Amino acid sequence: MLTDLRVGIIGTGVMGADHARNLARGVRGAALTAIADADAARANALAQEAGGAIIYPSGEEMIASGQVDAVIIAVPDPLHAPLTRACFEAGLPVLCEKPLAPTAVEAADVVRAHRALERPLLTVGFMRRFDPGYRAMRARLASGADGALLMTHSVHRNVEAYPGQDSSATVTNSAVHEIDILPWLSGHDIVEVQWACGRASSLISERHDPQLLLLRDSAGILHTVELQVHARYGYDVRCELVCERASVELPSVPALVEADELVVSSDLARTSAYPADWRPRFAAAYRAELSAWVDAALHGRLPEDAATAEDALRTTVVAEALVRSMNDGGRRVGVPALDDVLAGGR
Repeated sequence: MLTDLRVGIIGTGVMGADHARNLARGVRGAALTAIADADAARANALAQEAGGAIIYPSGEEMIASGQVDAVIIAVPDPLHAPLTRACFEAGLPVLCEKPLAPTAVEAADVVRAHRALERPLLTVGFMRRFDPGYRAMRARLASGADGALLMTHSVHRNVEAYPGQDSSATVTNSAVHEIDILPWLSGHDIVEVQWACGRASSLISERHDPQLLLLRDSAGILHTVELQVHARYGYDVRCELVCERASVELPSVPALVEADELVVSSDLARTSAYPADWRPRFAAAYRAELSAWVDAALHGRLPEDAATAEDALRTTVVAEALVRSMNDGGRRVGVPALDDVLAGGR
């Protein structure tokens, strides 16, 4: 067993930089030893900030260097699948940020390659599975204290939409977090979906905002998801479980996600601050995910509760079904079974 996992990060954008900073702050059993990015200046700046690391001009060179024991992939989506497969060939555990690939066809190829390995290596970064609130919800559901789960309601609002993307990106880049976490909570796969929209915001023209998703799982549980990616007021994530004997919600005060954020009651008013993006809200989840991945890699296994290759593929398959519903007037669309997708049937 390794005593210290040498971790290399491919990509120095928002997520790559956050992972580097978390490793630099200290993750038990791990050390950041390499950073790969075509932007040498940005890679060098991040390496200095994180306490030093070997710089590589490409992920492929870093993977083949022999200087890392595990790899984090945090690059643009089209590069996820080829870099993940390169990690497989090198026998390196890999934490790939979502999505596993831009399409279900590409993701299925990665899953098939992963299944052919002697031991599993791939974890996909759906970090909400490590969020304390979602984990508490799942534990409460498992206890049976509130009776059967009947329905869920989720809200996902971003401050500002990424430019240059259309309405489908709301599903494939944002809603995938709900598409992953809701089956993880309920224990049942999504089997049918429907996309809907109403009056669109005048503040954004390149995509329809907001959107409403209706998901039905194999147990008949309905899940509603409201998405507004240009909400302006703050980053806001909500989830409610409607059970037979109770309703269970995530904490509703976003200011409490970080200790230095306060809820202030004065002058007959109560105010709180919203985070500007997802990172403060899910900071604890990212740290927990990274720690679990490092520990699992040191012991030659995958982290418990983390998203697997199959989970990531299933999420992409559901997202593609929603986009088909979007492009066909909001009709109901069945979700193909994973075995059919892997067999090549769409």
